[in-house]
Amino acid sequence: MRGGLSEAVVDLAAIAHNTRVVAAHARGTVMAVVKADGFGHGAVQVARTVLANGATRLGVTTVDEALRLRGAGVAAPVLAWMYLPQDDLSQALAQEIDLSVASLAHLQGVAAQASAAGTTAVVHLKVDTGLHRNGACPAEWPRLVTAAAQMERRGTVRVRGVWSHLVHLDDPGHPFTATQVNAFEKAVGRARDAGLRPDLLHLANSGAALTAPHTHYSLVRAGLGLYGVEPVPGRTFGLRPAMTLRARVIMHRDVGAGEGVSYGHDYTTGQPGALALMPLGWADGLPRAASGRAQVWLGGARRPVAGRIAMDQCVIDTGRRRASLGEQAVVFGPGTGGEPTVGEWADWAGTTPQEILAGIGARVPRRYLPADVRPLSLDRIPATGD
Repeated sequence: MRGGLSEAVVDLAAIAHNTRVVAAHARGTVMAVVKADGFGHGAVQVARTVLANGATRLGVTTVDEALRLRGAGVAAPVLAWMYLPQDDLSQALAQEIDLSVASLAHLQGVAAQASAAGTTAVVHLKVDTGLHRNGACPAEWPRLVTAAAQMERRGTVRVRGVWSHLVHLDDPGHPFTATQVNAFEKAVGRARDAGLRPDLLHLANSGAALTAPHTHYSLVRAGLGLYGVEPVPGRTFGLRPAMTLRARVIMHRDVGAGEGVSYGHDYTTGQPGALALMPLGWADGLPRAASGRAQVWLGGARRPVAGRIAMDQCVIDTGRRRASLGEQAVVFGPGTGGEPTVGEWADWAGTTPQEILAGIGARVPRRYLPADVRPLSLDRIPATGD
């Protein structure tokens, strides 16, 4: 860990493998979603890896995220989907970033700025097919596509795509998916009736990319699956978890039976033993809601997190084994060596793996294993400087 207190080791070979798995299932091309700093893995490093292994496009939430990719030399097509109609989009237009358009106001804002800059904005029109979150509602859609066709004829916009989001992201076989597919196809038909000819139609997420080919159209958007979390419960596709989070023990103490641990003394030791202090807390991404259930891998076994997870630290009950100062604890990893997985941490916290991964804080250093080297076990993850 280069002498540090904690690190997140990102296995780029795993991300490369996962990209190839998704691409092999996709009927269309693959857009790799690298928003939220690549789900906490590092957007630039992930982007370069996925583009070398089957993805052809990238997706992010904000224009700033897209510009950071461009600033790092990533030249592949990038779609950004959240901004205000009055936001300054000049750099996005100059850097040839595709923009999602989810309302008439957004379309007018983009077109006006493109006209002022003497350029053509490339847009993907988003339709709401039932999520009721983002995208033009069915009543607004005819006006949006009609206006987009008019602006396309003027040369201020080019409609490259039409897209939407699935409601049941971890259950593509849900009956409502058929309703969404029908709504999506009607929206595409309406766009074509208005004179638009979008090259890219995209609806499928990771789960649908792997299990629902009727949702693929010309492009699938893969997020969670690229990072090695199986996106559909009960089904496995050989995806490899890409992140291992670990930290050093920085203190230890002996305790007797019946001793309360951490805030509120929610946890009480059941027998004489030892405690170890790990310098990771909820400010680093360990969810406080996992207190009382979470475990880590330390000294060849799973050990319970004792009591409440604090802002910067948590306590591990090591039983009768006294941990050594500087010894490494694995918070989560691939699971191949007995360590907890990010999915287990999500279950303990009552949340999703996406929230755990994206929540790993910036003060936890990232270290990258290159795409041509993949560890087979925890023992193969080198601790540089140890």
